[in-house]
Amino acid sequence: MRFLRQYQFFLLFVALLVFCSLMVMRQFNVNRSKHVDLREAFILLHTKGYTNPASRLFARLLSDLPEESNKTLMDDFQRTLMLVDPGTQHPENLIWKYHWTVSNELERRSASTLKRALKLADQY
Repeated sequence: MRFLRQYQFFLLFVALLVFCSLMVMRQFNVNRSKHVDLREAFILLHTKGYTNPASRLFARLLSDLPEESNKTLMDDFQRTLMLVDPGTQHPENLIWKYHWTVSNELERRSASTLKRALKLADQY
């Protein structure tokens, strides 16, 4: 009992720190699953012919694109690659447009990563 009274503030701080860390990790998982749900709903609506709701989800996915991680973009790229032919252009197909946009974003990010690596190599 004396131990708890002596270290009560430290123990409360550690408990609060663990709780906050768990909440942050939970929020990351919720955000990731929300994106996957949006992507899958977009694909389903587009393939079933619901163009207006699909175009709204397409706009939402595009607006969230710059904030998404490289892993999420790679998952989106691989998922849409199964549904479109990357060798032919279909600008009227929203899934093809999303695939093309994700591909360009990944290419742009890899170029900036390469530039940072070269700059870092020049410093040493």
